[in-house]
Amino acid sequence: MATDRNAVPRRRFLTGCGVGLLSLSAVARAHAAEGAAPPVPERPERTVRAGAKTLALTFDDGPSPLYTPRVLAVLARHGVRATFFMLGANVAKYPETVRQVAAAGHAIGNHSWSHPDLGALRPAQVRDQIRRTQNVIGRTAGRKPVLFRAPGGHFARAAMAECAALGLRPISWSVDPEDWSNPGSRVIADRVLANAGTGSIVLNHDGTLSGSDVPEHEGLADRTQTIEALKVYLPRLKAAGYRFTTPDAHPAG
Repeated sequence: MATDRNAVPRRRFLTGCGVGLLSLSAVARAHAAEGAAPPVPERPERTVRAGAKTLALTFDDGPSPLYTPRVLAVLARHGVRATFFMLGANVAKYPETVRQVAAAGHAIGNHSWSHPDLGALRPAQVRDQIRRTQNVIGRTAGRKPVLFRAPGGHFARAAMAECAALGLRPISWSVDPEDWSNPGSRVIADRVLANAGTGSIVLNHDGTLSGSDVPEHEGLADRTQTIEALKVYLPRLKAAGYRFTTPDAHPAG
């Protein structure tokens, strides 16, 4: 469930411009070589800097053996690469689905272990949430993530410090169709089409927090509307000349 409780209040659809952060992984390596602690970024990235009519699709809270393969099928049909921000607990539960995502060439990001409000945790607990997830994704997908998205968009100071320490880039979003609330597939599609543009990072959800393999039909853990909306807006964005990328493929934007 997406909410953004950063210091600057979020309107329904974010349209923030890029913050011009340097690549955290490069900064971390440079500072490690100098023996100094890497700087902690002030805010997450909300856009991608990838050229005209290029944007990024992202999916949170997976993997799900029920919904993630259906998302992968739609993306494959249109030749689109996306970013999946995964929960460590779901990675541990559904390793084969993780490997499907990796084998299809999509980027995998860290979304914490169990989706807590990181601002309500002690720094040691935040560290555990992020590092446990780094490790389980690394073991399962064969490579540790370089991107991190805080649950609910709440990038607490301790989480930003941990990103700096691990060389993770904190990634937020600029288009939130609130698909998690199941407002209807047409509403989701219309919200994406009305707000997406050059540099946008679009937030979607392919997984669930319920722990159920088969969530209640039309309940808040049912991602069917997200998938149906994707089938509508993805070809329309492509027809309008948009290209798709992942944040890890470009400098911080």
